[in-house]
Amino acid sequence: MKKASLILCLAVLLLPLPGAAQRKPSGYPMYYEVHDGDTTFVDSIDPVWIFPRGRRMRAGDWRRQYRLIYNFNKVYPYALVGRKMMHQVDSILAADVTRRSERNRYTHDVELELFRLFEKDLRNMTVTQGMVLMRLVDRECGMSPYEIIRSYRSGFAANFWQLVARMFGADLKRKYDPAGSDAKIEELVKIWDSGQWDAFYYSVFWEKPRKTVIKTDHLESKAKKSGR
Repeated sequence: MKKASLILCLAVLLLPLPGAAQRKPSGYPMYYEVHDGDTTFVDSIDPVWIFPRGRRMRAGDWRRQYRLIYNFNKVYPYALVGRKMMHQVDSILAADVTRRSERNRYTHDVELELFRLFEKDLRNMTVTQGMVLMRLVDRECGMSPYEIIRSYRSGFAANFWQLVARMFGADLKRKYDPAGSDAKIEELVKIWDSGQWDAFYYSVFWEKPRKTVIKTDHLESKAKKSGR
């Protein structure tokens, strides 16, 4: 009788009070495995990057590394789109352009379209982000910014923009050096290409990377034949 009364009391205590809010279960079911009567719960955790031990980095070195990773995440998509657009321009020049005047007209139209598409984004970049972007454009397109301007516009334009770059401490003629001055950028490119960029970025900043959204990777400019 006492046992029955105790069970009844426990049941009453466990009953929800009238009007009381019901607690909703949180979390998610865990996967488990049973071996020889023993239950083992299995779960996965987000991956992190473990860096090899080497020379100690000073506080300033870490800040520069963090800033490089942050800036790379923002500007690399522009370099990838630039490579695709450059291939498009090369294809049109090879297939549809026969005269110098047609080439000049077409490259001028491309220049205006590029300004329309990217001027606002580029103006919002810092000087450091712009310099990282120049290194990446050289890597992806196989030409330094100076060579691109000289090839598609003119030597005068290339020299003018080289002078402007020099005023900001940059050099449009400097070639991409993956084993030397650009080795750290090359490491980031390899991580990006491996598909592990999000995990790497998260392991550094403990937050997911902000994605750079580019509206289009295709140019609308067409080559115009003389007399049309």
